[in-house]
Amino acid sequence: MNRIRYDELATLIARRQPACGSTTVIAVDGPSGSGKTGLSNGLAAVTGAAILHLEDIYPGWTGLAATPPLVRGVLDQIAVGEPGLVHRWDWEAGQDGPLLRVLPAPLLILDGVGSGAAIIRPYLSHVLWVDAPLEVRKRRALARDGDVYAEFWDTWAAQEAEHFAVEQTRIHADLLIDTGD
Repeated sequence: MNRIRYDELATLIARRQPACGSTTVIAVDGPSGSGKTGLSNGLAAVTGAAILHLEDIYPGWTGLAATPPLVRGVLDQIAVGEPGLVHRWDWEAGQDGPLLRVLPAPLLILDGVGSGAAIIRPYLSHVLWVDAPLEVRKRRALARDGDVYAEFWDTWAAQEAEHFAVEQTRIHADLLIDTGD
């Protein structure tokens, strides 16, 4: 992964005003295996940001399209100073799990595919697009999630392609980050 200067990224982020009540929300979007979670975790370590990992709320392997409205509901509540509530997804049971409370915070990172969708953008202060070549992304994703993800790679990739074609998230990104090896 290319060297990311988290201190410089934090300075860039600090220049924008919150767009979600008093919370500055950063979307870290891009295709599976591109390095979004690593970037989100590194940025949170430097800034003290809270993170909403969208993998905690995607409603299953075919639920990408349903996720941006769920995130928007969370941000609607945070914008008025209330905790955002959304069901975690129970991947083993294939159904909604317990409620996840996302508290208003000075800085919130949305980590995952779909985090920069148009329905969410009014609440975003920055959209970061993270990408890498397909072969690198697939190798990373399968190394991370192994056999569990392998059978769903094509299903998820097709949803991503459709989602990104409609949303044009990369074009709307404030910063493009290449994490190719």
